[in-house]
Amino acid sequence: MPHSPPTTEWRFVHFGLLVTGEGEEAFLPALFRALTRTGQCTFEVIRRVPQLSPITSEKRRLKMTGQGKTLPTKDEEIGLAARAYLARRKDAFVILVDDLEGDRAPQRQAVYNRYRLLFDTMLGPQKHRASVHFLTNMLEAYYFADARAVNKVLGTTLNDHEEDVETIPHPKGLLKETFGGFDEIEHGRAIVRELDLPHILSRPETCASLRTLFAWCLRAIGVPVSDEFQLAQGALDPVARQQIEALP
Repeated sequence: MPHSPPTTEWRFVHFGLLVTGEGEEAFLPALFRALTRTGQCTFEVIRRVPQLSPITSEKRRLKMTGQGKTLPTKDEEIGLAARAYLARRKDAFVILVDDLEGDRAPQRQAVYNRYRLLFDTMLGPQKHRASVHFLTNMLEAYYFADARAVNKVLGTTLNDHEEDVETIPHPKGLLKETFGGFDEIEHGRAIVRELDLPHILSRPETCASLRTLFAWCLRAIGVPVSDEFQLAQGALDPVARQQIEALP
């Protein structure tokens, strides 16, 4: 009698988002429509958290040491929020999403290290279930990679940005120059609903930060690497990409 082929356990994954921006808090889950349409995952904002920068003050470090603390209080609070979310279900993951605008852009590694330390410290053996990712320089940068979405909402006549949108210094300011009445929440919510993520990630040499975020999510879900989103050959964030391999 022939053996039946092994069955693969179907999983439904819950992603909890810790975000640092007002717009991200209001509508970031819609950015992941290309993933949720498969029916294998869902995204929700856990809470808005303070944007953390590297601790460079030696006085501050000494004060923490004197208090017997490894992490500042607000770092601990982020870690506790992540721990509580992961404790709710076994197929849950946490993603902290931060912007790297302005003078924080050159601090990518140091900013990542601070966020990563709080997860590693607070989550222990479950630390691989939380990741840190950047929107470079901010969420609005990706609007310029899908001009069709912006034109539909704002009535503009933009073309897709020819270079890597993650190199645009001030995407939000550029949008306001293009459309004086641009509202980060009202218009942002509508634009994100229209964004075509496969199109935005179709150029393998661009959008390394965003691609790394999607690659980590797909690895967490258990989807093999494919040409979708140019995951097989596309550029990845050299800092955040290490978290992909850290997943079982």
